[in-house]
Amino acid sequence: MERSQLEDLVAANRILAAHGVIDAYGHVSLRSPDNPNRFFLARAIAPETVQIEDILEYDLDAKPVDANGRDSVNERFIHSEIYRARADVMAVVHHHSPAVLPFCIARGARLRPVCHMSGFLGGGAPLFEIRDHAGDASDLLIRNRGLGAALARTLGLERVVLMRGHGCTVVAESTRVAVYRAVYTEVNARLLQQALALGEVNYLTPAEADATRITNEGQAERPWNLWRQQAQEASG
Repeated sequence: MERSQLEDLVAANRILAAHGVIDAYGHVSLRSPDNPNRFFLARAIAPETVQIEDILEYDLDAKPVDANGRDSVNERFIHSEIYRARADVMAVVHHHSPAVLPFCIARGARLRPVCHMSGFLGGGAPLFEIRDHAGDASDLLIRNRGLGAALARTLGLERVVLMRGHGCTVVAESTRVAVYRAVYTEVNARLLQQALALGEVNYLTPAEADATRITNEGQAERPWNLWRQQAQEASG
């Protein structure tokens, strides 16, 4: 595992915090490029404060290889079970974006792509209902392998899954694309709420969604380099 890849993981935390996608909660992980049965995730601290020494390595049972006294995030099973289910996924972001959350709450609401930067949403993000798996008295957190596996099944082959009353999980083939998708999921949610207040919404067609995704994610380095620089300047 190269240090530059861990530095990208640190930067991902800071970028998402700078964009208001995550605050004191939320997390980003990276599957090991050397061992597909391992992944890296920061210990249980505010994402904006993450340093390289805060990053732990986990197996796909969500057990730390060497915790060394560092606390693990409760919802590490989101990451482990998605990696177990999806060999194509190399990075996972979990967040509680304030613009996305209304679509996890309002009955019948669908988070579908309305702008060309969000074609990765495809036909709309599926919604995970934890009551179907944990009853109606849980704390809504993905605290074990069973709930993580259920979330992964709801995600299926999609790139974004909403979690009722809780938040959102985004997957991608790299850390940089995962950050791009997390940021533009937030942007799309905000734009869609504004458009719904104005009248009937004209969503992207499936073909438009696919074409725009390919075009924009092929240029993911452009926003990544800008956002990383901005996050570095903000942190001093």
